[in-house]
Amino acid sequence: MLENLLFSLNATMPIFLMMVAGYVLKKINFIKETTVGDINKLVFRVFLPALLFTDLAKQDFVGMWDGSFVLFCSISTLVSIVVAFFLSFVDKDKSDRGEFIQASYRSAAATLGIAFMTNIYDNVAMVALMILASVPIYNVVAVIVLSLTSPENKPNENHGLVIKRTFKNVITNPIILGILVGLIWSLLKLDQPVIMERSLGYLSDLASPLALIGLGASFEFSEFKEKLKPILCIIFNKLFLFCILFLPLGIYMGFRNDKLVAALIMLGSATTSSSYIMAKNMGHRGVISSSAVMLTTLLSAFSLTFWLFILRTLGYI
Repeated sequence: MLENLLFSLNATMPIFLMMVAGYVLKKINFIKETTVGDINKLVFRVFLPALLFTDLAKQDFVGMWDGSFVLFCSISTLVSIVVAFFLSFVDKDKSDRGEFIQASYRSAAATLGIAFMTNIYDNVAMVALMILASVPIYNVVAVIVLSLTSPENKPNENHGLVIKRTFKNVITNPIILGILVGLIWSLLKLDQPVIMERSLGYLSDLASPLALIGLGASFEFSEFKEKLKPILCIIFNKLFLFCILFLPLGIYMGFRNDKLVAALIMLGSATTSSSYIMAKNMGHRGVISSSAVMLTTLLSAFSLTFWLFILRTLGYI
């Protein structure tokens, strides 16, 4: 048990501490408000798309294909989104419901997933398949939901204009474009020139730390208290509810070991920091998103340890 706890803490605490560093730097005025905005825009438009492209472009999706596992991940993600939609009515502020939905279903699938799987099985193939099945859905639905619930939408605005703007946001979203190009690159089995590979590698390396620093710098305790009820609901959804709903189904379908751990990461890991970046860049306040990322990141060290202990005790991993 202690070994599992240390394993989870080693995977999650550095992420949490990066956010704490951003919060402290903002409080001592080392980072200004305008700087935080610039960091968030850079991460959203450049660094995160580069990270997603490099992660996906080097995977051999054809060689490791498992249709039943991909179907499970896709359906679980879609059903989770529907559940999150109905639960979002716990927040009476309609403009915050998009953030609630996104923070409830979007997991740190790539960052935590790769770290966890490397530590346990030294093989990220199933994480790559999970990313393929879930991350494009994560991002497309997030753009749609955040667009439709944006505070920037006018109360009596024509629905056709809202739909048109939402469609434009989907097809021009930098994160979605990074995923799409990465998938195409992988399927075509294209090599990356050394200059391109190293340059994109530098950009990718900056994505996570800058995103976490910007997120921490944006966190405000006073605003967090105003949204305590929906944030606590998100924490339960993210770390426990979807695991309770879908892990038994995965076990019933015969998933074991690396497949089951990849499913656990998708269902029960912390809310991804990119959810905050996307919310802020699409006109939302980001209070719910930033609070959800910080608290689920901290608490997931213990909740994932709990789930790993249960699955190992039952002999499934």
